[in-house]
Amino acid sequence: MKARQTQPNADIIAAIATAQGRGGIGVVRISGSNIGRLVRGILGKPLIPRHATCSDFFDEKGDILDRGIALFFSAPHSYTGEDVLELQGHGGTAVLQLLLRRCLDLGARLAQPGEFTRRAFLNEKLDLAQAESVADLIEANSAEAVRGAIRSLCGEFSDAIHTLTDELIQLRMLVEAMLDFPEEEVDSVDLEERHALLTRVLAHLSQTLEAATQGNMLREGAYVVIAGQPNVGKSSLLNRLAGEEVALVSNIPGTTRDVIRQAIQIKGVPLHIIDTAGLRESEDAVEIMGIERAHQTLRRADLILFLLDATKEPTIKDELILSSLPADIPRLLVLNKTDLIEGNNAAHDGSPLVLAPAIKVSAKTGAGIDQLRSELLEAVGWRDQEGGVFIARERHLLSLRQAQIHLTQAQQVLARAELFAEELRMAQLALNEITGEFSSDDLLGEIFSRFCIGK
Repeated sequence: MKARQTQPNADIIAAIATAQGRGGIGVVRISGSNIGRLVRGILGKPLIPRHATCSDFFDEKGDILDRGIALFFSAPHSYTGEDVLELQGHGGTAVLQLLLRRCLDLGARLAQPGEFTRRAFLNEKLDLAQAESVADLIEANSAEAVRGAIRSLCGEFSDAIHTLTDELIQLRMLVEAMLDFPEEEVDSVDLEERHALLTRVLAHLSQTLEAATQGNMLREGAYVVIAGQPNVGKSSLLNRLAGEEVALVSNIPGTTRDVIRQAIQIKGVPLHIIDTAGLRESEDAVEIMGIERAHQTLRRADLILFLLDATKEPTIKDELILSSLPADIPRLLVLNKTDLIEGNNAAHDGSPLVLAPAIKVSAKTGAGIDQLRSELLEAVGWRDQEGGVFIARERHLLSLRQAQIHLTQAQQVLARAELFAEELRMAQLALNEITGEFSSDDLLGEIFSRFCIGK
């Protein structure tokens, strides 16, 4: 297992930790070893650790740059595990740049994106999953995503992985002990315990993967593509779901000629709704390009809303479009314009084209839209989790699936103890990559490069 590369004598880094632009307060953060000289150079005096001190901030000539609050955290009792100084001054762009320049003149260097959090990870203040949740918390765009990121930051996801790892280690210890004895001397009780432990680990892994999949959806969202013939109301439905006029609506077929995207939220879950050009034969060169883009978008969708006009009987064109949709992508059948028919009895009722129950809506009046929203969440795989979900990333899902593959393969080689033990070892390595117990420098560089500077 690869140990973390701690930095006992790390150089001093500095960055503006607050967002760009003007604000009431701006923060410059400094971290490193032995930053006493820098503290005295800016404040003219030492600081008491973990006490807020109102002070002037001085330049190299002794002139006042700003006045604010200084906070000093001595190692290892800080966010990064190193000496940390935070200078909280006024949030003007110029004054923050002057203060940062003063830090650099005193020997600090400009921090790289995510370097403060990377040092926190390397100094074992956070594991890798928790470190990633810091960026997820900053980027969260819904209350539910914020709560999920906080759960990950507080260690819920990591605890689930550690529990899995502990169970796997217990199983590996049993298997390694059994390897030291001939097969005929292995007690049947040990074989039963091995089977029970493996079954339990697989069950817990499946539960964790399900929860992580939900958390990943909360972070990434799902892509929902609206498809159908021209003039069935695709753009009107997009506008209704978005709650604003984001797409041009016209009675003229072929109005939408390009892909239009709009992000919405349903119960805090982000969905990317995509309106496409009406699918039909055309001689218009621009419309043909739009239709081709529509087909490309459909192949990348998580869900397809196939829209039909409820006032018209289905045609062979509808059947051709439906048969051309990617077979491996889930779809919902939606009948629009129900406000134009009496008794809400759609012309499609009883049609062989409607092989599954259709959702009847009116993009014009909003009728049926609430049901459609609920059906959308269910169709993309969202399930309300008791106690909420934790945020997870695609790499976490890949590691969990890889561990699941190794454990499944372990089931298939029960009679070959050495191979069984090796599959268990590989499963544990996959889990360790999630929390950073085993991780490559390239992986760490990729993860932390996506952070903002100052975090």
